[in-house]
Amino acid sequence: MGTENRNEKSKELDLLGVGEIITLMNEETAYALEAVEGEKESIENLITGIIERNADRIIYAGAGTSGRLGVLDASECPPTFNTDPDEFIGIIAGGDKALRFAIEGAEDSEGLGETDVLDLEVGPRDCVIGIAASGRTPYVKGALRAAKEAGALTGSISNNKGSDISDLADFPVEVASGPEILTGSTRLKAGTAQKLVLNMISTIINIKRGKIYGNYMVDVNPSNWKLERRAINMIREITEADERTAADALSASGRRVKTAVLMVMLDVDREQAESLLSEQPDIRKILTTDKG
Repeated sequence: MGTENRNEKSKELDLLGVGEIITLMNEETAYALEAVEGEKESIENLITGIIERNADRIIYAGAGTSGRLGVLDASECPPTFNTDPDEFIGIIAGGDKALRFAIEGAEDSEGLGETDVLDLEVGPRDCVIGIAASGRTPYVKGALRAAKEAGALTGSISNNKGSDISDLADFPVEVASGPEILTGSTRLKAGTAQKLVLNMISTIINIKRGKIYGNYMVDVNPSNWKLERRAINMIREITEADERTAADALSASGRRVKTAVLMVMLDVDREQAESLLSEQPDIRKILTTDKG
C-alpha cells in the first residue's frame, strides 16, 4: 500500500540537515499537489453529484488525522459562508475528545461508524463522505455502509488506488500521494492532499449556492473586528459607496453583507432586500434581473 511504503528519498532522514529536510518536504508536498490534479475529474464528479442532489447536509466521516481534517473543514463553513452548523458536519471516531487525544481502538470499529451515522438520522437528502488515507479504516467503512443503506449519496477520499472505501462510494476520489518521508505518517502529504480536496468540496458547493459575489465572501459572518472591517470593505468595493455609507448599510442590514449590498445598489430597505434574498440567495442574479 502506497501510503505505508518506505520512501526511497528519505531513507537517511535522520542524517539530513534542517534545510535539506525542508527541501525534501516541499518536494513531496508538490507531488501531493500533482496527485490532486490527477484526480480532478473524480473530484468534479463528487462535487457535481452533491450539487445535483441538492444535499441538505454534507457529512464527513473519518478517524485520526482524516477525521480531524473533516471536522476542521466543516467547522470553518459557518464563519466563512454563514452556513447553518448542520449543513456541513464532521464526525470522528472516538467523538470530539479524539480531536485532541488518540482514542485507542475507535477507528477499528465498523459498528461505531454505523452508529455515528445513524445517530444523525441520515437519509436521501444527505451526502456522507468517508475519509481515510489507507482507504480501509473500519470506522469509515461502517459509516459509508450505514449511509448507503439509508439512501444517502456517498463519496470517499483515500490516498491509495483500489481502496475498500472506494467500493462503498458513489463518487470515490483516490489521491495516490505515495509514501511519506516519515514512513506511514499520513498526517503529512496524504493529509495535505485530503485538505485540498475538502477545500474544493466546501468552497465550490458554497460558491454554487450563491454564497459569494465575484470572489467576495458576501455571506461572511462579521463576528469580530477583522471580519467587520472585511464586510465594510466588501460593501464599499462592490457598491462603490464611501466608507460611511458602507458602514451604515452594514449596521442597518443586521450585519448581513448581501442585504447591505442590495440596500445600497437597489435603494431598498432591509425588509425589501431580505425578501429578495429569500427568493434568490445569489445577489448577482438579483442584480442582473433588476438591470434587465
